[in-house]
Amino acid sequence: MEAIPATGMICGVDEAGRGPLAGSVVAAAVILDPARPIDGLNDSKKLTERTRERLAPLIRERAIAWAVAEASVEEIDRLNILHATMLAMQRAVAALGCVPDLVRIDGNRCPPLAVPAEAVVQGDAKVPAIAAASILAKTVRDAQMVALDGEYPGYGFASHKGYPTPEHFVALRRRGVVACHRRSFAPVRELLDNPELWPAGTLT
Repeated sequence: MEAIPATGMICGVDEAGRGPLAGSVVAAAVILDPARPIDGLNDSKKLTERTRERLAPLIRERAIAWAVAEASVEEIDRLNILHATMLAMQRAVAALGCVPDLVRIDGNRCPPLAVPAEAVVQGDAKVPAIAAASILAKTVRDAQMVALDGEYPGYGFASHKGYPTPEHFVALRRRGVVACHRRSFAPVRELLDNPELWPAGTLT
């Protein structure tokens, strides 16, 4: 990875879970320590699950500071996914415990912050601190979805992590909407708006 140069204490921020139909959106903020480099950092989506799980504890151990935060399903439905994502990012930066000189955020938008910030398109493949944040956000959210799989068996959350896969659509049609589903997302809203299409008693 070729880092984009910057001076001072740089915080990378990324999120996981904007696209799924279920679960919270999770954001992470990471300030890497140049004296303790971590090999193999990259966009979490380009890494295997095994590699992410290996790197996540290294990031926590070697980073100057890190934090993970989220916005709930209720907040996603109330605010919309974009604003909920920005809220999760704000919370992650606020939870760092130290103040960075610059925050670099993956994507093309920055949440309102009390410190200078810049958006970096495809930043998780360009900025090591953003890549580290993407790994923390992804591993934390994946663990949450595995936990939801135990709470709501039969939906496949542990495998598809809430994303709109064919398996998830089949489960929705057969089993209905549960509390962790995002009711503002079109496929879920369609089920709720057309209960006559689905088995009686399945929608919650």
